[in-house]
Amino acid sequence: MTTDAPAAPSPVRDVLVVGAGLAGLRTVAALREHGYDGVVRVLGAEGVAPYDRPPLSKHLLDRTSPAWLADDLGHDLHALADEVHLGRAARGLRPLAGGGAAVGTDDGELAASCVVLATGAAAVRVAGWDGARTLHTAADADALRTALGVSPRRLVVVGAGWIGAEVAGVTAAAGHDVTVVEAREAPLAAALGVEVGALTAPWYAAAGVDLRTSAAVASLDAAGVRLADGSHLPADVVLVAVGARPATAWLDGALPLRDGAVPVDEAYRALGPDGPLPGLLAVGDVAVRRSARHGWVPGGHWDEALHGPDVLVRHLLGLPVEGPEPVPYVFSTQLGHDLTMFGLPGPGDRTTVLGDPRDGAGWTVLWSHDDAVTGALVVDRPRDVGAARRLFARDGLPHLPLGPDAAPAADLRTLVRATPPA
Repeated sequence: MTTDAPAAPSPVRDVLVVGAGLAGLRTVAALREHGYDGVVRVLGAEGVAPYDRPPLSKHLLDRTSPAWLADDLGHDLHALADEVHLGRAARGLRPLAGGGAAVGTDDGELAASCVVLATGAAAVRVAGWDGARTLHTAADADALRTALGVSPRRLVVVGAGWIGAEVAGVTAAAGHDVTVVEAREAPLAAALGVEVGALTAPWYAAAGVDLRTSAAVASLDAAGVRLADGSHLPADVVLVAVGARPATAWLDGALPLRDGAVPVDEAYRALGPDGPLPGLLAVGDVAVRRSARHGWVPGGHWDEALHGPDVLVRHLLGLPVEGPEPVPYVFSTQLGHDLTMFGLPGPGDRTTVLGDPRDGAGWTVLWSHDDAVTGALVVDRPRDVGAARRLFARDGLPHLPLGPDAAPAADLRTLVRATPPA
């Protein structure tokens, strides 16, 4: 195998990547791009080539085949890796005394001196709701499209988070009768907080979607959804979109977890009670990363799965790491609006809204602790997206005057320009 990069000396004898999604594929590609010529094997649970997950909800009805990463990124997994085992799920992990681990499968174990966990996340399923659908894999998307069919159907979406809102928008636009049920007081409350999430609530009615907030689901039956208040919502199809959790159940206690994810340091080395575990790394949705800027950064960020593997591989091969650490980043198109979020706001952070969410011209929200900006949400303002990206393209948190005595600004660009450099 040839590469334009010079060969990088490395003590790593062989690498086993567990997971064949975006993070797994990017790990393999980064190894080869940085000159690693040792043995690389890949183990993937799904029996298909790597594909991109965001289009599954954003383009549920207008893109019926997966967005293959070989086309989008130009990485051919089979050409880059020595062995690719698709449709072969990991069933257990056994750390080895000299470093690395053996990974169990239905067909025996695969062992390596360096094991990278990139198994991603899995959609949350609610016990007893057997008739409901989830949306996390290409197979899930195919099944949901089939259930909706071509004639208008009654769809109830449980959960007004990122996925629930995206699906509600595209299905309502296609003529389906859509109701969204959210147990919290506002859409996106888990990600944005109730105050900011409530700013998106008017979008639902404008898109022809019936939104029910503070509405807990009691049960599902063949005819629809029964709420805790006793009311019943008829449905032909029910989608449960109440989040995803790191796919770590297969580890079965082999590694310590933090909120269900594998804790890793800045080099993506899996952390045990006494520090990094030799030959064990994790990246993408399966991991929670220790960050000098944000504290602990959970997975679930597409950019983390895209760029994190390069940082992992550079550390692994002893190569310099350039630029600041990856910033948490989310992009969503929902109910006719574009949302871009950077950073990781804390539950007690102050919010500052730039612009008027009611005038249809776009708006921006900043979260801050003292004068340190911890997060930014930009809605329908492409130029503020660029300003927010530049703000976080540095080490440490950006600082802006956002206190009660600060002069108001109409948009983020204006605020940044009016702020003297530190």
